Amino acid sequence: QVQLVESGGGLVEAGGSLRLSCAASRSIVSFTGMGWYRQAPGKQRELVATITSGGSTNYADSVKGRFTISRDNAKSTVYLQMNILKPEDTAVYYCNAERRTIWGTLIEDYWGEGTLVTVSS
Repeated sequence: QVQLVESGGGLVEAGGSLRLSCAASRSIVSFTGMGWYRQAPGKQRELVATITSGGSTNYADSVKGRFTISRDNAKSTVYLQMNILKPEDTAVYYCNAERRTIWGTLIEDYWGEGTLVTVSS
């Protein structure tokens, strides 16, 4: 089992910035991909950004140009730098780590408990 612990959430005014961190209880090198997802009140969880073990990134259209995902393998930590925050970014942000076979079969899948980000207008 792997524990993922998110931190860095909070209340910020629109236009401000926050940096979320996700610390894993073991090395993240073996994970095929890690990512951030969010769930706003009354809405389904959605992808925000992902990063592969090779460093390739993917972003939701709504955050492109504002958010940056990165990983520090030495610290077993993934980050999400969020700039130019908007009220619609308000949500609980969850960290995810997964490992897949070369054929894409999911063999490990872990989630953190989430951190709340509130953006005031």
